[in-house]
Amino acid sequence: MTKRETLRLTHQESALRSLGFTQTEAEQLRRISLTLHRWHELECGVEGGGVERDEQTGKCVWYSSYSGKRTPYADRETGALRRLSAIITARNARSSGEYPDGRRQTRFDVQSYVQGDPRGCALYIIRPGDVPEGGDIDSWYSRGLAIY
Repeated sequence: MTKRETLRLTHQESALRSLGFTQTEAEQLRRISLTLHRWHELECGVEGGGVERDEQTGKCVWYSSYSGKRTPYADRETGALRRLSAIITARNARSSGEYPDGRRQTRFDVQSYVQGDPRGCALYIIRPGDVPEGGDIDSWYSRGLAIY
């Protein structure tokens, strides 16, 4: 890992910690983002084929561009989204109360946004104020905290 990558990762983890996530949750969010990013690449297709989801059964298959065959493929997206939901729920449940020095903590909930285009970041943490009143999150998600 280069110095630049290390600094970016340190900054990202400290930003997540300041939002109320634990160190373990910050690392898990990064892994979830990497998993979703790779999944979105596979959905768009790579040299050897791509991942497709059967609309009736919801099962994932690998489509080989060489042979045209479809074979079962592990669904990594569903598990990553389930873990993401659990982390966000746990953080939001923990966000009220008092700091250790007795100051009152103001409660605010964060939400996640998964961007399905593999050319950019896959996961954003949306804080209060990132999306203007009446604004659509699909238009304003890039104001959130990008998790690479």
